Amino acid sequence: MFHLLHCVYLCFFFLFFFITSVVETKDGTVSVAAAFAGHQEAVQDRDHKFLRKAVEEAYKGVDCKDGGPFGAVIVHNDEIVASCHNMVLCNTDPTAHAEVTAIREACKKLKQIELADCEIYASCEPCPMCFGAIHLSRIKRLVYGAKAEAAIAIGFDDFIADALRGTGFYQKATLEIKRADGNEAIIAEEVFEKTKEKFQMY
Repeated sequence: MFHLLHCVYLCFFFLFFFITSVVETKDGTVSVAAAFAGHQEAVQDRDHKFLRKAVEEAYKGVDCKDGGPFGAVIVHNDEIVASCHNMVLCNTDPTAHAEVTAIREACKKLKQIELADCEIYASCEPCPMCFGAIHLSRIKRLVYGAKAEAAIAIGFDDFIADALRGTGFYQKATLEIKRADGNEAIIAEEVFEKTKEKFQMY
């Protein structure tokens, strides 16, 4: 058994060595390493293109006085289906962050509540609310530009929390959370049991 495993490991080693050692020759042999690097570069260029659009939205939102300098773009099959910026001031809505607004618009446009075949590009690292919205929409990929600290540095410490990082350093919770006790809690739980036949998930 040991010898068999040893042989398998050797085969994988030589296969890996051969693949990563292939170089371009006169007869047109293409280096696998070069092809992989080319693919990575293409993905990077694509990401940069859509991220730049998100950044443009961030500037646009401030110029329009709609909200803070945050933008987001949702892409489906290499096409932008939603390009939005922060609308908190314009809508008088603390939940109208760029990512949430983009998700809402994309869902309406695609007529679906799941965006599993979409990607989102955000000009800045999303806050916990936006991460939650991204998760709930089942978006398959997130690419963001600036770190949260860049926004925190200009005063958005109450806008972008680091709760997901588990540090609680930039934002301290001031919300009291209490679960109702007694019969009311039981009544609230019964809602799910009593409505399960009327409401089907998706």
